Amino acid sequence: MQKTAMSLGESLVAEGLLQPDQFKQVETEAKRLQEPFQKVLKQLRLIDEKRLISFLSAKFNISAVELTHQAIRPEILKSIPENLIRKFAVLPLHKVGKRLTVVMSDPFNLNLLDQLRLKTGLDIQPALATESEIRNAIEQYYGLKSDISDMVQSMKEESVASVAAMPVKQASQSRETRSEEAPTIKLVNTMIAQAVRDGASDIHIAPEKDHVVVRYRIDGLLHEVDRYPKELHSGVVSRIKVTANLDISETRTPQDGRVRMELENQTVDIRISIMPTIHGENIVLRLLNLKSALMSLEQLGMSKECLGHFRGIIQKPHGILLITGPTGSGKTTTLYAALNQINSPEKHIVTIEDPVEYQLPMIRQIQVNPAVHLTFANGLRSILRQDPDIIMVGEIRDKETAEIAIQAALTGHLVFSTLHTNNAASAVTRLLEMGIQPFLVASTLMGVIAQRLVRSICKECRTSYQPSEADLGSLKSVISGSPKEAGLQLYRGKGCLNCKKTGYRGRSGIFEMLVPNHEIRKLVLAKASSEEIELQAVKSGMSILRQDGFEKIKSGATTIEEVLRATQEAD
Repeated sequence: MQKTAMSLGESLVAEGLLQPDQFKQVETEAKRLQEPFQKVLKQLRLIDEKRLISFLSAKFNISAVELTHQAIRPEILKSIPENLIRKFAVLPLHKVGKRLTVVMSDPFNLNLLDQLRLKTGLDIQPALATESEIRNAIEQYYGLKSDISDMVQSMKEESVASVAAMPVKQASQSRETRSEEAPTIKLVNTMIAQAVRDGASDIHIAPEKDHVVVRYRIDGLLHEVDRYPKELHSGVVSRIKVTANLDISETRTPQDGRVRMELENQTVDIRISIMPTIHGENIVLRLLNLKSALMSLEQLGMSKECLGHFRGIIQKPHGILLITGPTGSGKTTTLYAALNQINSPEKHIVTIEDPVEYQLPMIRQIQVNPAVHLTFANGLRSILRQDPDIIMVGEIRDKETAEIAIQAALTGHLVFSTLHTNNAASAVTRLLEMGIQPFLVASTLMGVIAQRLVRSICKECRTSYQPSEADLGSLKSVISGSPKEAGLQLYRGKGCLNCKKTGYRGRSGIFEMLVPNHEIRKLVLAKASSEEIELQAVKSGMSILRQDGFEKIKSGATTIEEVLRATQEAD
């Protein structure tokens, strides 16, 4: 197996799809985690999944299939148990004699191939498709509603209280144990597993008067996925509390917790927030998937020019870089991408965050804890005594933190942080309003990025259309020439199984990057307004958020509606 993985990595390097240092990174991480080479390669997102599948198909002569064009017969689907299909993301395609063709994303997983042979009694012929395509097809053929409905029915028929109080260690045993079959556990695990498959960032379990609503936040918007009877809610709440070591007897005060789970062959950290309401305890689970957090700089969605400036800034020996935008605009993901890019044994990187969302290798991460007076400011002072090269401050909230961050940048450290402002120019004036001296801001600020997240058009159902004058009129301020002269062909999603009929799947960033030049620094020293600073930045070549959004509209990445929704407060 190791030989196959090595030859795969070397082949990718030889084809120019993987850099030698990236190959070493994957190899080292695979050995550390004792995971297959290809699994770690996908987790680190160093190669586009579809491109990897095409390479594997050509290199190893394994057929690649388009599952959206396949109709699999029911008797073929029954050849592999559903629990294995969901667990390993495989799908039986067709059978000829004693040979069963099975679609998978990792044909080198010998353990999986052996399990499939034992379960089916057939020879397994691998075929290739991306994991996301396989999971979409699984949901198409098997669905989720009936599973949850069956579990709910089972929960009605047996005592929930005894299951809810089951010890976590016992509940986390293998599926063969009786505890794993307990309906409450299965219901909670299914909710979370489905959310991971659907790419949800949050699960909302909200009690109403007569029932409980389960919603997933996918691509920034909430979608209702199911409901269950109110009488079952106490068991679900207790199960979640036990898993996170919270107090199951306390129902009158808010509780917060955290737990790590292995789901769908992925490690997922879950932040749990429980809040009492008039109809019962409301639960919000934040799913923190390391795979989605560790994005490369290229995956952020920056324009070529913006990405060039960004790369230059994060390689500087000192100075301060600010990321601005509202909550949920992807600031943390951008910061982690920067840290991941420059992380190396030669650099001492320390972060102070509230909370620490993702744990990064080789980086010292500190959790803010006001109960013991560990604030951003106090933590930052202590970090400076730890001989850091690079510091990441989760957020600059007050003058004290801002002053220490600026002083750190002045004394030879590279500092990353965030601010809550609507655009890049406002971040400069916010520092001045906090009481930071203009000459300190002018001399330490290396760049400011303002960003938003927009939903991406589903690639499976994307279709072109000719926009009306009303469509283009809303973007007139960023279109050169009149709408009639633009003559644009734009895109939108019709809605399909892949995107659950929304027309969107996934999200991308839109950005504006302010890089202070001589003229801008003069304005900072003169305490100019954010409008004056932005005007000068635009004259110097900066694209504002809506302009960057319009470029993504023209390229077919997103829609007019998404850009307008994401940038309305930045007007």
